Amino acid sequence: MKRTKIGVVGCGDISGTYLEISRMFEDIEVAACSDIIMGRAKEKAEKFNVPKACTVEELLTDPEVEIVLNLTPPNAHAEIAIKALNAGKSIYNEKPLAITREDGKRILSLAKERGVRVGCAPDTFLGGGMQTCRKLVDDGWIGEPIAATAFMMGHGPENWHPNPEFFYKIGVGPMLDMGPYYVTALVSLIGPVHRVTGLTKITFSERTITSKPKYGTKFKVEAPTHVTGLMEFANGAIGTIITSFDVWGARLPRIEIYGTEGTLSVPDPNNFSGPVGVLRAGSGEWKEVPLTHGYTEQSRSIGVADMAKAIRNGRPHRANGEMAFHVLDIMRAFQDASDKGICVEMQSTCARPAPLPMGLRNGTLD
Repeated sequence: MKRTKIGVVGCGDISGTYLEISRMFEDIEVAACSDIIMGRAKEKAEKFNVPKACTVEELLTDPEVEIVLNLTPPNAHAEIAIKALNAGKSIYNEKPLAITREDGKRILSLAKERGVRVGCAPDTFLGGGMQTCRKLVDDGWIGEPIAATAFMMGHGPENWHPNPEFFYKIGVGPMLDMGPYYVTALVSLIGPVHRVTGLTKITFSERTITSKPKYGTKFKVEAPTHVTGLMEFANGAIGTIITSFDVWGARLPRIEIYGTEGTLSVPDPNNFSGPVGVLRAGSGEWKEVPLTHGYTEQSRSIGVADMAKAIRNGRPHRANGEMAFHVLDIMRAFQDASDKGICVEMQSTCARPAPLPMGLRNGTLD
């Protein structure tokens, strides 16, 4: 089968992972890469045997490229997506879909008008760990979900990231940076959210970089760095999420889902593997569940590959724009609720993406 040609825009830190893993999938092939710094594009092209390094404009007008993989910083996601859609390309954004709801709506609306598709990270919910959890939920191992908790607690990336300032800009922070992994996991397992409330704060107004090459540099914090959200899912379940760059340590679980017949311990949604644990009603003990699905190793690009396969087969793709917009809507609503002291009813919704079938051969999708 002819492979779908992918064009990568943005050759920063995360691009190497995508470029390496994408070579595993039978349905896609990276045909070109671009960056505002041409040297970075050339470096990645040479390292990962990409045929062409070019400008963004050249990539967007390349007739071979069908899907643009947008790995730019969050504040450029919408700009590049709009340009790609206007060029008649389908777009797959790194998370989040956009910084604002308005930009997210523009992306979805333009894609519909142009007859092309929108996909968006994270695709970790397609990994073996999360797909095992999905099967357990769907098969009734914990009964009907009634509640969930999700926690991402740490002290920020300034001690390891070479350019951590953008994590603290307006429109980013721990919720829009790491929240997509957690909220996407919850939506894929439980379903869409009906309404939310939340509280946010900035604890440290100034941060000091302790990583290289900017060790000792101080910068101002613009985005909320501790965000607590409460979600009422459409099925009646109630979820609590906390994302923080303000705490020095925590022993809280990543995600747990509580049902009428038991509790499910969900693995780190930033990863593709396990462990997965279940405590059944009356058993009194946790049991680790063997993973039912593959893609347990680093598999970034699985969302793009699934999107390419879906375009060829005329089916919905799983890491889709509607779910990504709903996740964005939820995250922005936490801030709205905090600012106004209210509950916010969601204006968006989405379907739970179809689970992956078991027994897929590595590099394939269906």
